[in-house]
Amino acid sequence: MRAVPTWIDKVHDRDKVEQCIYDLAFKPDGSQLIVAAGNRVLVYDTADGTLIQPLKGHKDTVYCVAYAKDGKRFASGSADKSIIIWTSKLEGILKYTHNDSIQCVSYNPVTHQLASCSSGDFGLWSPEQKSVSKHKVSSKITCCGWTNDGQYLALGMMSGVVSIRNKNGEEKVKIERPGGSSSPIWSIAWNPSNAQVEPSGGVCGDGAEETLADHNVIIGSGTGKDEHHDILAVADWGQRLSFYQLSGKQIGKDRQLNFDPCCVSYFSKGEYIVIGGSDKQASLYTKDGVRLGTIGEQNSWVWTCRVKPDSNYVVVGCQDGTIAFFQLIFSTVHGLYKDRYAYRDSMTDVIVQHLITEQKVRIKCRELVKKIAIYRSRLAIQLPEKILIYELYSDDSSDMHYRVKEKICRRFECNLLVVCSQHIILCQEKRLQCLSFTSVKEKEWIMESLIRYIKVIGGPPGREGLLVGLKNGAILKIFVDNPFPITLLKQNTSVRCLDMSTSRSKLAVVDEHNTCLVYDIHTKELLFQEPNANSVAWNTQCEDMLCFSGSGYLNIKASNFPVHQQKLQGFVVGYNGSKIFCLHVYSMAAVEVPQSAPMYQYLERRMFKEAYQIACLGVTDSDWRDLATEALEGLDFDTAKKAFIRVRDLRYLELINSIEERKKRGENNSELFLADVYAYQGKFHEAAKLYKRSGYDNRALTMYTDLRMFEYAKDFLASADPKDTKLLMKKQADWAKNSKEPRAAADMYLTAGENMKAIEIIGEHGWVDMLIDLARKLDKAEREPLSRCAEFFQKLNHHGYAAETYSKMGDLKALVQLHVQARHWDEAFSLVEKHPQYKDDVYVPYAQWLAENDRFEEAQKAFHKAGRQAEAVKVLEQLTHNAVVESRFNDASYYYWMLSMQCLDIARDNEEKKEEMLKKFHCFQHLAELYHVYHSIHRYMVEPFSSNMPETLFNLSRFLFHNLTKDIPLGISKVYTLYALAKQSKALGAYKVARHAFEKLQGLKIPARFQESMELSCLTVRSKPYHDNEELIPMCYRCSTNNPLLNNQGNACVNCRQPFIFSASSYEVLPLVEFYLEEGITDEEAVSLIDLEVPRVDRKTSRWQEMSSGESQSLKLDEDDVERPEMDPFTAKLSFEVRDGWMDR
Repeated sequence: MRAVPTWIDKVHDRDKVEQCIYDLAFKPDGSQLIVAAGNRVLVYDTADGTLIQPLKGHKDTVYCVAYAKDGKRFASGSADKSIIIWTSKLEGILKYTHNDSIQCVSYNPVTHQLASCSSGDFGLWSPEQKSVSKHKVSSKITCCGWTNDGQYLALGMMSGVVSIRNKNGEEKVKIERPGGSSSPIWSIAWNPSNAQVEPSGGVCGDGAEETLADHNVIIGSGTGKDEHHDILAVADWGQRLSFYQLSGKQIGKDRQLNFDPCCVSYFSKGEYIVIGGSDKQASLYTKDGVRLGTIGEQNSWVWTCRVKPDSNYVVVGCQDGTIAFFQLIFSTVHGLYKDRYAYRDSMTDVIVQHLITEQKVRIKCRELVKKIAIYRSRLAIQLPEKILIYELYSDDSSDMHYRVKEKICRRFECNLLVVCSQHIILCQEKRLQCLSFTSVKEKEWIMESLIRYIKVIGGPPGREGLLVGLKNGAILKIFVDNPFPITLLKQNTSVRCLDMSTSRSKLAVVDEHNTCLVYDIHTKELLFQEPNANSVAWNTQCEDMLCFSGSGYLNIKASNFPVHQQKLQGFVVGYNGSKIFCLHVYSMAAVEVPQSAPMYQYLERRMFKEAYQIACLGVTDSDWRDLATEALEGLDFDTAKKAFIRVRDLRYLELINSIEERKKRGENNSELFLADVYAYQGKFHEAAKLYKRSGYDNRALTMYTDLRMFEYAKDFLASADPKDTKLLMKKQADWAKNSKEPRAAADMYLTAGENMKAIEIIGEHGWVDMLIDLARKLDKAEREPLSRCAEFFQKLNHHGYAAETYSKMGDLKALVQLHVQARHWDEAFSLVEKHPQYKDDVYVPYAQWLAENDRFEEAQKAFHKAGRQAEAVKVLEQLTHNAVVESRFNDASYYYWMLSMQCLDIARDNEEKKEEMLKKFHCFQHLAELYHVYHSIHRYMVEPFSSNMPETLFNLSRFLFHNLTKDIPLGISKVYTLYALAKQSKALGAYKVARHAFEKLQGLKIPARFQESMELSCLTVRSKPYHDNEELIPMCYRCSTNNPLLNNQGNACVNCRQPFIFSASSYEVLPLVEFYLEEGITDEEAVSLIDLEVPRVDRKTSRWQEMSSGESQSLKLDEDDVERPEMDPFTAKLSFEVRDGWMDR
């Protein structure tokens, strides 16, 4: 860091008496400087120190000035107890007073509220308010300052106390310093960047036992970022500098200053602090309080110092009236080795940057970093009193963690610092010293001239070589284990920059005239020179490439080709592959530079291998393709293959592989190989000429036809074999097809005799007229083309043409299938009549079609005709199942009846299945009756109204209940049945049945909509008498037995087991008795027997005697016949008609 005086002025009054400069303030844009000098306010132009105007308004010494951040006004405070507000046009607009002299003023950076402080109070004024709010304090205020957000005001007091107040003047935090009134607070300042100050508990690097975390912070990884707080710097006359948070908590320990500080001022970004005081100089400190150096020594106390906004300019004001304006120049302290760049940051930190991965690590030294050197895994940092040697934790090339290896605790004065694996090299004017890491001087070299440049060029550990350039033009090579320097060459001009090629065979030098000279080290010959160079670097991956910078341009030179230029600001410090490391101002950047220009320079001279080496450093994909193409045309297949692999061009790789295979088989015709290359590149005429010259005419013909260049092919053939001409025509037809000219392609195929291909095109495009003409022209023996024509006719819905074609072929089966698919049943039936062998091919699809169209009876007939009884039954079974699932129980009953009839038919026709079908017949009949009954129950339950009488519903539900004792058919709900039975029983007075039904329901899952009604009915029925209405009790018409309504025998008599015969409408028990005839009795005889009258007993032979006596009549039974039973008429008839065992069914 250097401080360069820009301008200096000294303020006197009219009597030439020096006026003390108590305070300074910059206008926010930095163009003007406001100075408190004597009883005047002076306004300077900061550019050249010109006094713009003195402002008069105070009657006594002006102690303080402050400028509002919006730049509209500034204020001055004086010992005359007054505050004057000035505009930016240097006009006074307002004046107000305190009871004591004004000590300091400060503008709020956000609200522009002005705080003015005196010995006994402080006031707050803003442009919006007329009055000034004042607040008493217990001690004299010496300094003040607002936080960056304008929320709090800090007051430094003579008592050693810092009071932090809010915008209303209320104290929120009180900081009491240890020294008390013996250490008055003389200056305070808030850090404008709010960055956390590092604790000052210890200096990193003082002990090797410190951990990695003390030194390394990975930048950009989410750790080590500064937390943001309001940081207050406090300087007191106890000669201490301290830092506090807004809460009053101290950060770190006090920093000892060794002088009485009068002023503290931050740089705009908060990275540095300027402090002046009784030591008669302004000093530069880090934001952590580490002293960096002196800005300017003066002849008297420095009472005030300020930093120009957003710049590196500092102004100081002194006791003797001196105003000195300095520019601070921060030099770049850095080191580079390959892709690792180390540089100084914030004067006390070192950042190591990996230029390839962009990863950075910060090493906090907390002292002024003077020199940096880096080599391989070593990093040397020179501090004021020591040199720290760091090493990487591991050998990993991407490792960025450093640890302290050695420490040389000595003060060194040197111009240049270099580090090796086991040594450090110090350069002092003409002297080079080699020290071990334990501070032992091992070698020393005295040069004949000043050393201008030094660089480590590698070597074994402990035997590294140094490249040294001197002012007199000598260039030396020094090995650290050799006391004798080796002179490489000597030129007449001073050395400015040096670099040696990777193979150590060439040396590049930039001299004091900005000329880049390249020498052959072995012959000392000057190979070439280029002007306008300020730095030079060889490419570490390519021996013949170097770059140099100068005059705003980057110059790249390959071999002895002309220089390629592009714009670039800065200095070239390294060149690795396609990356050029450029230092611009204070930042290092890795610039990706395509190596296209030098590559093309090699290609022009057909130096393919060298061009490939350059391309490997980094070129664009198009450059790789150009290299591959040029190498291929130059028949350098090895280079071409590598280049095409890079661009992933499989097509050319296949070509190269095929050529290599052919070469292995002994082919060596270069013209033929080149012809293949030209054909792949699209240079077809050149390829054809080479093919013809090589005697491979057929390849040229194949190429032209594949490319659909038929005219060129015809010209090439001229008078050739007719077979080739026909082949050409066929290929032209293929091309016409692919190029979406189908009609022309079809005509060409027909001409070439390719009927199938023509038919495919015609059929796909639906050209029916063209297709039928072709089908009629074809011979009937050509079955495949005719069959394909018929298929297309069928696809295009021209069944007549298809039938004509099949008839021409005599393919009856295909004709039958055509009629079936077209649903032309009449034509199909007529064919079947003539050819019965196709019966199944017609009737089965016909039956399926009828079933699909809900014509089931016709479908069954069709299945019968086809002899497919099983399919007919299967269709009906599926329909029946669907009807049940869809709750169409009447339809289900009908379908089951139809099924039973179908089974009966099968039983009649098939003796083998007769027994099985009869069982199915009875089963289906039973199911038909159940679903027929349940249809009414279901409608009653789901529909709001029913057309059935209660007695009918009662009979239906009772009938159904008696039939649901075992398996319940699909779809029939036992809940619905019982619920209907219970409701109708209750309604008809059959309370016993109702109660039994409700009890049964309680064991079943009841739908929610019936739950409440069922529970209520269940309760009410219990209040009814436990018996059934006698009118409802059925009687057996065979044995005259009254049967219970709920019968454990089901729908049969409990006494005689005679099944009841029910009415098909009301389901009442009919007075019918079913019986079977004995063998030998015909139906006619049975009818005549039934019609016979029952024999009557003769009254005359009866033992009853009728007696009449007056008005009364009496019957008298003959006593001899008492035990002779009298038969009732029905029993008598039974005895006449029936024999033993007739009831057993």
